Amino acid sequence: MNIADKTILITGASRGIGRALIDEALRRGAKRVYAGTRGPLSHADARVTAVKLDVTSAEDIQRAVASIDGLDVLVNNAGIAPYDDLSNPEVLERTFAVNLFGVLNVTRAFLPLLKRSKGAVVNHLSMVALAALPLIPAYSISKAAALNLTQSLRALLAGDGVKVHGVVLGPVDTDMNRGFDIPKATTESAARGIFDGLERSEEDIFPDPASQSVADGWRNGTAKALERQFAAFVPLNAA
Repeated sequence: MNIADKTILITGASRGIGRALIDEALRRGAKRVYAGTRGPLSHADARVTAVKLDVTSAEDIQRAVASIDGLDVLVNNAGIAPYDDLSNPEVLERTFAVNLFGVLNVTRAFLPLLKRSKGAVVNHLSMVALAALPLIPAYSISKAAALNLTQSLRALLAGDGVKVHGVVLGPVDTDMNRGFDIPKATTESAARGIFDGLERSEEDIFPDPASQSVADGWRNGTAKALERQFAAFVPLNAA
């Protein structure tokens, strides 16, 4: 997957990694970047088109689909990470609505375009998908579920020529991680790492120093071996 001359949709594109991904895609020669946001967004480059897209809104998703006539890459970047202790079920439900069902519903809506282009889905996960961070358990649980979703979609869509990538992000210097006093990658370097991994056709992309420290263990571990083994049960025309 070469980003040059491709059409890309990025959810959660108003700030942080999403905004950095817009600029990195443009730097790599993307033909069109659709920036999915809940509010207004302006960008000096004419290749950027803002699209109102709250990933929890079925109406927004359908309007976005109607406004885009071709798509090569869908980047499911939108996410929330509340501090919680699992005492309030509404927090867990809201987190799943964005981080899991938002990813699934946006992906399903754009599948016809992605199947037509033999394109790619890029789901932003986290190191906490591999092991929970108890300070943000709702986020951790939702990202573990999103990892399983990514693996399932990868197997189900293989027969249609649609690639599904999971981005295992470590700490990145965004508003979401502002409360953690730990070393963090810049949003610009994370965006470069994400597109580097996509262009190298990596199923699981580890775009920053913290995540790269566990990359070999994941790729050569039991969980990844089981994923490949279980995927073999899916017929190529399953989707």
